Amino acid sequence: MWRVIQVPESIPMERLHRVIQIAMGWQETHLHEFIIGKLRYGTPDPEFDAPGSVISEKGVALAKALGSGRRFRYTYDFGDDWGHTLTVEERGAGSEIPPQARCLAGENACPPEDVGGPPGYAHFLEAIADPSHEAHRDMLDWCGGGFDARKFEVGSVNRKLKRLRVS
Repeated sequence: MWRVIQVPESIPMERLHRVIQIAMGWQETHLHEFIIGKLRYGTPDPEFDAPGSVISEKGVALAKALGSGRRFRYTYDFGDDWGHTLTVEERGAGSEIPPQARCLAGENACPPEDVGGPPGYAHFLEAIADPSHEAHRDMLDWCGGGFDARKFEVGSVNRKLKRLRVS
C-alpha cells in the first residue's frame, strides 16, 4: 500500500503524524515515531526512553526536522512495527503547496489494527481468502465480516483531511 500526500513544509511533525494516520487509514491507537537521519521524533516516554533519545515532535516543523534530507521513516505501532518510508518529492516550478493537507493518490487498504504486523497481515489475507482455512471464520468475525485489501478511496481520505488543521 502507498499514498502520495501533499503538505506544507511548515507542518508541525505532530500534525504530519495525524495526516499519515488519516491517509493510511490507521486508527491512532498506538505509539509512533519519526526517524530522520540519526534523530528520533515522537512523544518521549520517560518510562521507556533514555533522556534525550526521543525529541518531542510538538512544534517542530517538517522542514526544520528534515534539513536537506529527502527521505525519512515513520514507524507506527511498535508491537506490529509498521514501517513507512516517506520521500519528499520536488514540487514543479511555479507550483504552490496549499495550506491544507491532501492525498493525491494511493493504492490498497490499510491493514487492520493489531493484525500482527506484516507477517500477521499476510496470514490474515491468506485466511480470509480461503474458506477452507482453519482461521477463515475467526478472521472474518474479527475484522467485522469482510475486508477488501484493494480498496482505497482518495476522496474519503481528503474529506477527513479537510477537517484537519495542519498549522
